[in-house]
Amino acid sequence: MSFPGTRINPSPAPAASHLIDAFRTVVTPHISDNMGRHIGARGLTRYNQTGKMVGTALTVKTRPGDNLYIYKALTMLRPGDVLVVDAQGDTTNAVIGELIKLYALKHGCVGFVVDGAIRDVASFSATPCYARAVVHCGPYKTGPGEINVPVTIGGMVINPGDIVVGDEDGLVAFPQAIAKDLLVMARNHETLEERVKAEIANGSTDQSWINSALSKAGLL
Repeated sequence: MSFPGTRINPSPAPAASHLIDAFRTVVTPHISDNMGRHIGARGLTRYNQTGKMVGTALTVKTRPGDNLYIYKALTMLRPGDVLVVDAQGDTTNAVIGELIKLYALKHGCVGFVVDGAIRDVASFSATPCYARAVVHCGPYKTGPGEINVPVTIGGMVINPGDIVVGDEDGLVAFPQAIAKDLLVMARNHETLEERVKAEIANGSTDQSWINSALSKAGLL
């Protein structure tokens, strides 16, 4: 029997490839706008200069400044996984660097999310990576930790197996069970915004999208 603090759980089934592919062309604002506009990570920096991150969450919770259980998680990686690390916001010691990045990519990892610090930051310029900070000081390797448990990343709960999407606007995650419905909602949102862009382009001062908001607030 395992107790909170040292649990290592098996990974849930990965997200279907057709869903992962579909969300590659969905921007994070269209996702979060359809989840109440308050779901998403805050306070993390995107360290890659290019590239979209879409994958299935392999979650790790570490003791601040320690990456022993990240090492264990590396042995559990599957193609398409995003390595999601709740380092409890600690920025004193980096828990991921270039060596971990290289190994993880070799085994199919598609990106990194760290509520904590990383180092070797230049090596992440073309690899999707979101973290709270950069620091040169390396990690300890004594544990404890947990794998495939719910974690908190920048105020957002991520469960093992969630779909994680990251782009230049930020990072969101959601359960696989709602992915199909969320995709439809995000596509509809995109269509609506394209109509608004066309309306703006026509140069009229009478814009329905502005009038609608003002009318609902009693300001029209």
